[in-house]
Amino acid sequence: MEYLFPFFIDCLNLLLRWTHLIVGIAWIGASFYFVWLDNSLHAPKDSHLKELGVSGELWAVHGGGFYNPQKYAVAPKVIPNNLHWFYWEAYSTWLSGIALFTVSYLANAKVMLVDARVADISGNVAILAALAYLTVGWLIYNQLCKFYGVGAKADKKVAISIFIYIIIATWIACHIFSGRAAFLMTGAMIATIMAANVFFWIIPGQKTVIASIKAGESPDPIHGMIGKQRSVHNTFFTLPVLFCMISNHYSLTYQAKDNWLVLVLIMTSGALIRYFFVSRHKNKPSYVSLSIGLLLLILCFWKIAPPKPVETVALKPPTIEKVESIIQERCVVCHNNQIANKNIRLNERQLIEDQAGLIHQQVVVTKIMPMGNATNITDEERNLIDLWFQSKSK
Repeated sequence: MEYLFPFFIDCLNLLLRWTHLIVGIAWIGASFYFVWLDNSLHAPKDSHLKELGVSGELWAVHGGGFYNPQKYAVAPKVIPNNLHWFYWEAYSTWLSGIALFTVSYLANAKVMLVDARVADISGNVAILAALAYLTVGWLIYNQLCKFYGVGAKADKKVAISIFIYIIIATWIACHIFSGRAAFLMTGAMIATIMAANVFFWIIPGQKTVIASIKAGESPDPIHGMIGKQRSVHNTFFTLPVLFCMISNHYSLTYQAKDNWLVLVLIMTSGALIRYFFVSRHKNKPSYVSLSIGLLLLILCFWKIAPPKPVETVALKPPTIEKVESIIQERCVVCHNNQIANKNIRLNERQLIEDQAGLIHQQVVVTKIMPMGNATNITDEERNLIDLWFQSKSK
């Protein structure tokens, strides 16, 4: 049965990734909808609705049906029995994400989290660092929010402080973990903050309000103010986190020089673009934020663009036998008939020939492979692969 272990791990990875994607879409979809709804409400004209405590309403049509959602200034006088709660979308997204992170990264930390060129640490140290990074990230964020409180002025101070903190946290991640893992860790830290906002503040605050109403007391509006502040943070975190989720497909970003700055630029761009859409919901679209966001993306792409190749003295290219020998020693352990990461096999000469461009990109240009340089490929060997590929391209 031992031979089936890699197969079971792949199946588990697939199911967890699929689950994470499904519940993540549900969470983000609900979040985006309520942010749009909150910013699209109009004061009710019906005096009866005003008497009931309704502060805003909206008429909408979707799927052949007409809808009239209403929002209360604090809460209705009587809480219905069939009240629907939105929290399992957030919880299941975080739980499935942590499970996927454990299977994909923590279970093979030395390869997936560590790059000796960044920090030569052991797998166990990397695991402890990763768990501490997620935990401390939430603790610092939460303290910043509690320190400044809520209100218009406080919200601005909190936003600036969080922005500075995330820049610092991004720099730290990119100087502890491999580039690929650092981008994912940064996204996981922010996602942990988002889920913790729901678990520790938004839902408990709503439950406290409901308990007050059922007890015949006037609910304290502070719970709604805190919940709103954390919800706004969550919506601006969304696009940066989504990029971090897909970043491991784009080594040109996390393998770039000053990769922490690349990530900061992209995440800031995402937050600014999200701000544009939020302002658009209020019929006051901020084209300034959209323009700055797009300019930051352009600046980022300019920064990571490859330099013009330097003309060198022509050298005799290595034979395919030499290249095959290097790949057999450094790459085939993860790319063979039994284990074919990313569905790539390199255990036959023709397969090497057919995938020369991909090999060159991953081994020479981005140097992301071998993962974490686990097989200790040398710069000389990378140069030989480069020379072999260049000779094929002529």
